[in-house]
Amino acid sequence: MNPDRSVVLIRGGGDLATGISARLHRAGIAIVVTEVPEPRAVRRLVALAEAVYSREVQIEDLRGKLVRGTEEVKVALNEGVIPVLVDPEVKICQEMKILTLVDARMRKRPSELGIESAPMVIGIGPGFTAGVDCHAVVETNRGHHLGRVYWQGSAEPDTGIPEPVSGHDVDRVLRAPAPGHLQVSVALGTVVKSGELLATVSGVPLKAPFDGVLRGLIHEAVEVKLGEKIGDLDPRGEPSFCYLISDKALAVGGGVLEALLSNPNLRRQLWD
Repeated sequence: MNPDRSVVLIRGGGDLATGISARLHRAGIAIVVTEVPEPRAVRRLVALAEAVYSREVQIEDLRGKLVRGTEEVKVALNEGVIPVLVDPEVKICQEMKILTLVDARMRKRPSELGIESAPMVIGIGPGFTAGVDCHAVVETNRGHHLGRVYWQGSAEPDTGIPEPVSGHDVDRVLRAPAPGHLQVSVALGTVVKSGELLATVSGVPLKAPFDGVLRGLIHEAVEVKLGEKIGDLDPRGEPSFCYLISDKALAVGGGVLEALLSNPNLRRQLWD
């Protein structure tokens, strides 16, 4: 890899950010993922953020690796590995040539870095306004506009209601029954029955609300708040889905790729 090659910086390593990473990495674009010291990803089997805890992750054909510093970032990129860097303040922007910054943290508010932080700034989901705090916004709400790129205005507001799957929507989201840390009883990807113990939080049980597959559960290292989203139960009963990047994440990733390729100057630099 050219040591001065431009890279795309993706803030956040959750499941949507991983879908974006997959689209860009497979297109031959050099990417770096930044995370916080204790990522709060729920769908950890398809989240590059998990590398912060396990050092390395394999998600489909993607290999992510926890790195420390710019030199290790460059080594990982040369190896075809996606570097995951604990860098909440994105200091890497001062050390490497960042061509595009993609804020995929899903915080529902704009980046504190602003539109001037990179030649192109792309906001993922609600909270961003194209032309104000970023150059482009990619829609994350399911429906006809999923993955669409907005060059003006904002994405649709968050509905707060998960997409219905096999007749389940709100109850698919598992929430903390108490504040504290999880103690997990069932591994991710396990088929469970209604009422089965999935985990405890400060001794309070978290049970499966229906038959399904435990698709997501926040890491035990994270301290959670009462009522916080900490898990995801899939009623379809197919364990293999837990290991595959979702159609939604790939659609959003396609939108990011479209935004990048729409600028001829950026397009040339991405493959230099």
